[in-house]
Amino acid sequence: MRFDGCSIVACGTLRRELGYLRESGFLNAERLLYTGAGLHARPEELERQLVRQLGRARESSPNVIVVYGSKCYLDPNEPSRTIDSIVDGTGVCRVQAQGCIDMLCDAKCQRDLSNDESVLWLSPGWIENWRRIWQEYLGWDAADANMNFPGFYRRAVFLDPQPLGVFDEWAARSPEKILEFSDWTRLPVESRPVTLERLGSLLVQCRTESRNASSR
Repeated sequence: MRFDGCSIVACGTLRRELGYLRESGFLNAERLLYTGAGLHARPEELERQLVRQLGRARESSPNVIVVYGSKCYLDPNEPSRTIDSIVDGTGVCRVQAQGCIDMLCDAKCQRDLSNDESVLWLSPGWIENWRRIWQEYLGWDAADANMNFPGFYRRAVFLDPQPLGVFDEWAARSPEKILEFSDWTRLPVESRPVTLERLGSLLVQCRTESRNASSR
């Protein structure tokens, strides 16, 4: 599958994963543009950045793939407004997933890894930006974390995309990335390897749909 004539607009949470797909030669898109990570916690800013990046993408390509999930945007002032109402337009296709975790590990994968326990799902982008998301954007302090995380989750599962091996790299070189999050949430963090096949297949599906639409 070729991605020429197509640009990608994605949440910065998936920067590592999409960067790898591009470096490996799989994702030969015209441009790869990102919004800030964790902006689901700031819907107005998410919309502003997403619209801006869509405009930049359209300057380069007739087709745009948006790597955002259906549950990544919620406007509390207008609940009926969705991510699709923001990205709707000719030549634009959004990947069919609920969020970035679902893009790495679908519902069956999550059931298999959770063993029916309540799990807080993490990815490299979530660990890298947890302070920004929970402390800066949501304004949580240690008391909020203690009230919410141990009360709702048994453990945290870090989805480690292969062959990136991010968890092992951090464990060896900068274990504080994991330990500080675990201390703050009071949850044990365990790593589970996943592939990038699902993310790749979602991108291919969008590319196919955009090509079929263009040929009509």
